[in-house]
Amino acid sequence: MVSKKVMIEASNGLHARPVTALVALIKESGLKVSLRTPAKTVNGASMIGILSLGLKRGTEVEVLVEGEGEQAVLDKIVAAIEAIRE
Repeated sequence: MVSKKVMIEASNGLHARPVTALVALIKESGLKVSLRTPAKTVNGASMIGILSLGLKRGTEVEVLVEGEGEQAVLDKIVAAIEAIRE
């Protein structure tokens, strides 16, 4: 298992549109992905789960990936989160 913390920089936080794309990316990977805040851990393949984290600008979230090729998938997911600016 690998993990990395990432800061949410999107001005509107992670809302439905970017989360939909993020969930699609995670499901496409076929690996077990979780997102964790100090209060809660959710399945990265669950749109409702991610939205329930209430990830606003300035919030730090840890992305955890488990499975074959996990580092490459982690890097791709972190890059996708960091690219969300809306």
